[in-house]
Amino acid sequence: MEKELLLEAIDIKKSFQITKLNRLEVLKGIFLKIYKGEIVAIVGKSGAGKSTLLHILGTLDRPDSGKIVFENTEILNHSDKQIAKFRNEEIGFIFQFHHLLPEFTSFENVLIASMISGEDKKEKVNELLKEVSIEDRANHKPSEISGGEAQRVAVARALINSPKLILADEPTGNLDSENEEVIIELIFHLRNKFNHTFVIVTHNEEFAKRCDRIIKIHDGVIVDGKE
Repeated sequence: MEKELLLEAIDIKKSFQITKLNRLEVLKGIFLKIYKGEIVAIVGKSGAGKSTLLHILGTLDRPDSGKIVFENTEILNHSDKQIAKFRNEEIGFIFQFHHLLPEFTSFENVLIASMISGEDKKEKVNELLKEVSIEDRANHKPSEISGGEAQRVAVARALINSPKLILADEPTGNLDSENEEVIIELIFHLRNKFNHTFVIVTHNEEFAKRCDRIIKIHDGVIVDGKE
């Protein structure tokens, strides 16, 4: 069965001004294809450009040059407002730290993420909290649950708008080994059940090996795993 292309990055370059006279090249020409339903690990040393690439794939940042094509549409040609709408509807984010709003319950943290779309998704929030096995913590605030539980709430939040692509930046990096395994198993379960596509930056070699493909970045370019 032929793989169906979801996203393509074409010659992505990104640099940052460090001082008046010094500019740091972080991405030096990234070419990358992501296919629907796959789990892809992005690996490389600290400073290689992994998180920068993830932010650009998710349109949280713009490259200096290059194209991001999502389902045959070149995204970066659109206005900031259109890009924000695309990001809210098509992409979910999971970060190393859960970034839950401390004053809100688990249920409210997931619900808030859906409010931008203007839909009432309370029923779906309950379904997702059950899917990530955290329904018994629905009315607890972040300070009342463990780090592993909070990260599961963050996974539910990433899924609330039924995104086609989920981008995860070190999603297990702040967890102990037991909770780390829970999150890894959850990601594979969600892919297998809902055919979500995941692109995951990770330093966890064992996690990376379990993914469908490993993309290695070195010195701002992909050195292995493009296809």
